[in-house]
Formats: sequence, C-alpha cells, structure tokens
Amino acid sequence: MAGERLQKALKTYRERYLKAYRKEKTQLLDEFCKISGYHRKHAIRLLSKPMEGDQDMPIRRRGKSYSSAALKAIEEIWKASGYPWSSRLKELLALWMPWARQHLGGITDDLEREILSISACQIDRRLMPKKRQLKKRLYGRTKPGTLLKSQIPIRTDSWDAKDPGFAEIDTVSHSGPSASGEHAWSLNMTDIASGWCETRAILGKGEENVSAALDEIRLVLPFALREIDSDNGSEFINYHLFSYCQERGIGFTRARPYMKNDNAHIEQKNWTHVRRIFGWERYDSRAVVNAMNDLYANELRLMMNLFQPSVKLIERKRVGSKIIRRYAPARTPLDRLLDGYGSNPLPAALARMKELRDMIDPFELSKEIERKLAQIEKIRSGAIPREPLAAARRTAPPLPPRRSRALQEVCHAR
Repeated sequence: MAGERLQKALKTYRERYLKAYRKEKTQLLDEFCKISGYHRKHAIRLLSKPMEGDQDMPIRRRGKSYSSAALKAIEEIWKASGYPWSSRLKELLALWMPWARQHLGGITDDLEREILSISACQIDRRLMPKKRQLKKRLYGRTKPGTLLKSQIPIRTDSWDAKDPGFAEIDTVSHSGPSASGEHAWSLNMTDIASGWCETRAILGKGEENVSAALDEIRLVLPFALREIDSDNGSEFINYHLFSYCQERGIGFTRARPYMKNDNAHIEQKNWTHVRRIFGWERYDSRAVVNAMNDLYANELRLMMNLFQPSVKLIERKRVGSKIIRRYAPARTPLDRLLDGYGSNPLPAALARMKELRDMIDPFELSKEIERKLAQIEKIRSGAIPREPLAAARRTAPPLPPRRSRALQEVCHAR
C-alpha cells in the first residue's frame, strides 16, 4: 500500500513539476523529498521524466538549436572582426550583417533572423573550442619616472567622465625578448566616455617622440582633447610633455605609483589594440615603425572605432563578500559619440565618420589589415628590405582613393 501511495504521489507531483517555473519546482521538490525520503538528486530524476504509459505528460525539450549555416556565418564574422568576445560579437552581428550577405553568400532572411537571435551565452558555448586555441598572456616593460611629480597631481577620485575628451595614455613595448638598444613603442590613448582609441608607433620613447605622437593623435580626434591621465613612466613625467599640455590647455594628471588598476581603461586597450595585433616580437627599425603607423592611422583606427563594439562599466558595488558589476550594452565608440548629440546637429568630423562607416566594407577592411600585418612581418624579418619602404607603400595604398580623401577630410575637419 505504501508503494501505491508513493506512485500516486509521484505522478501527481510530476504533473505539477513539469509545468512549474523554477521557484515553484524548488518548493515541489522540497515537499516530495519530505514525503518520499528520496535523495534530492534521485527525486529530480524521477520528476523530470514521464512514467511508462503517461502519454499526455509534457516532455522537457532542449532550448533552440542553431543550424550549421548560421554557426558557420557567425564564426566567419567572428574571425573577420578580430575574435571579439561574445557580448561584443552579439552587438557586432547586426552592424556587419549587410556586408556579410555580400561576402559569405547564401544568407537568406530566415538565416539572418536566426543569426541575430543567438544569445551571447550561446555564442560562448559554440565558439569555446576555437577560443581555447587563441589564448595568450600579456607582459609589459615600463619603469616609473621621477621628474615633476610634485607639479603633476595624482588623480585619486574615480575616473567617471561623462563627456568625451578625458583620456588615459600609456606606452607598450615592442622589445621582444631583450629590452636593450632602441626599439619601437606604441603610444596608446583611449577616451573614457566613448572608448575611442588612437595609437601611434614611435622609435624610442624619448620625450620629444611622445609629445609629437600625442600631438598627431590630438589633431585627428573627432572631439577636443581636454585632459590626459598617465602612469608614472619617464616618457610622460617630463618637462617637454608637461609644457605641451600647459600651452594647449590640456589637463594632466597621473596615477598612483605601483597601482596599475588606476589605469585600467588603457591597460585593457593595450591588449586589444596593440598586443593582440602585434604580439611580442621585436620591432627596432624606422621602416617597421612607419609601416605600423600606416596601419594605426588608417585601417586599424577605422576598424576599432567604427566597427568594433565595446562594453562599458556603469556600476560597481559590494554586496557582502562579492563585487557586483553592471555593464551597459555593447556599443561602438562612434555610436557612443553620436548618442551624446541626440537630435542636435553633429560636428563635421563626427558626421563624416558616420558617412565613412556606411561606405566602408568591414570585411575588406579586415583583409587589408591582415595584408599590412603580413607586410610588417616581412619587413621585421628582413624578407622586405627595410630602407625602401616608401616604394612598398606606393604599391599598396592604405585605402581606395575615394576613402583616402574621405579620411583626410575627417582628419582636418576640426
């Protein structure tokens, strides 16, 4: 009799369990374990499947499955866009889809809806085997400086800029296994509010080289540079850069010594915009630096600022022993700048950038980046002579003539 009552209770609870939401299932499971004395895991197995003869019982099914064509298209876009992580890739799919129809072929309206419906978590699961092959580690070479520290204030409050123009700067070493001798450095700058990033390569991190590279970056920004924040390296803490900022009304602050997280924004960009692209090889010739700048100032800045969404931290709070972080939806730096103007007229530089994005094919842009990276590697390894670089650049212009003129207009719009 006890067995019959248990079977009847099992059938009753199973009917309710299979139709219940998650919180209700927890309560039903507690009740059933109390009645039956079963272990919780055993009770879950019993309640999750119909008994023999229960034809009308609802059957638990897996979530939505995706076709091989959709997953293949997502993987191709992921590769062409430089392997962004899932939240960024999810936002990027809609931006790249018009061009994906041309390059990948066979993308119907139904297939497009299927691709755009995939979640960020599902993208992680599907691309996990490929991601394991791409993991690398980051190492850097910087030394703290000692000049002007009393005149350059330390930024102690949280870096929470709402308007564009407040930026962090840093240098990335391209010294390879040995830091001896003169070698290339990448001067990297990121805007806090929008995530807009600009980079220039310099041969040696002397104060004049750093100031000249920063001035070149300042002139091509689609907004005014209002303040910079750096670490305590000698390439930044010097009279040359200090005077440069004072003459142009640019605020200058520095991070606390040995507190790397004070420059968290630029440290992250050092990886995505420099180290992941050029790796850890040694670059130590003027020809290589010129070729790097040809890529930095043209295709790479367009790809990263116009076509690559990034996420932004909007809240960080402690709950007990845990840190809870909330992020805004992934947006491209250009979209964040455009959002700041709403329905107001756009500045000429931003309006031109918006037109430029509609005109440029991101897949062709990605191929051109790969071609230039291959050329830089040949110059570095000696396969291409290092001196006659100008001739090599003439045979492969950075952009088609129409796009080159458009890019020049953007640079001189301000």
